[in-house]
Amino acid sequence: MAFDVVVIGSANLDLVAQLEHLPKPGQTLLASGYAEHAGGKGLNQAVACARMGAKTAFVGCVGDDDAGRFLRSVLDLEGVDTSLLRSVSEPTGRAFINVDAHGENEIVVILGANSMVGVVDGALDEHLVIPQCKVVLAQLEIPQTTISNAFEQAKKFGATTVLNPAPAATISREIYAVTDIIVPNETETQSLGGVDELRRSGIKTIVVTRGENGAEMITTHGTAVLNEGFAAHLVTPVDTVGAGDAFIGAMCAEIARDVAVSEACKLAVVAGALATTVRGAVPSLPKRAAVLEALNGSK
Repeated sequence: MAFDVVVIGSANLDLVAQLEHLPKPGQTLLASGYAEHAGGKGLNQAVACARMGAKTAFVGCVGDDDAGRFLRSVLDLEGVDTSLLRSVSEPTGRAFINVDAHGENEIVVILGANSMVGVVDGALDEHLVIPQCKVVLAQLEIPQTTISNAFEQAKKFGATTVLNPAPAATISREIYAVTDIIVPNETETQSLGGVDELRRSGIKTIVVTRGENGAEMITTHGTAVLNEGFAAHLVTPVDTVGAGDAFIGAMCAEIARDVAVSEACKLAVVAGALATTVRGAVPSLPKRAAVLEALNGSK
């Protein structure tokens, strides 16, 4: 079976506390609200792709526990193929998220089962086969050897490989060598040495998301470097959790429709903005009809 997008990544149960302001070191705060949501960058981005109309498959791991069964049911409900979602002995991953009154957040992730994606008995799972698709998307909440293996397979059948380097970490040369598009936010870009350092890695297309300042695409053609900016879609944010995932999911879904990356970014900026108007990661991810309506309304 061929897919538009295959997402290989993390699946977490998000534990979200609403606060007046984010805590300082050593400070204890009382939350004004609390909720539990499906999350993990991989799961979020898979749902984002599916809601944008892409036929999507998810490759990942959850624990054999209630949280894992819940996350699997969320993906199934969204129409994401879960035939390559394994249940393993490690507990399902968790993300502890604090969100302040202005929608800013801080997140602590416990990998749990996500550390076993593409891994069997501590070694690379040589039997993991990435399905035929147009785009393969990954993040850094799973083992890097798994990402490079998935991207190498993707390159063999001509898929576009997209890396969201979150959370920011030292990236192996093997991954850089098989990545077509990298999509960091501003903080991740700085952690990775800046745009010039990313260009030196050999990646031809860099898309930097800049929150309320929109996004920027830097492409390298031989010795020429082209920059294109995408203005933010204006909204009143209540929660920025999931905005980056909405952006990347929308971008990948459009690329799978054979849309140019620059055109895909124009839609993705709107999707990311709309995601900030709803609390929670998965609940905030917009459908394509809503994104198109907002895009057309802003022209």
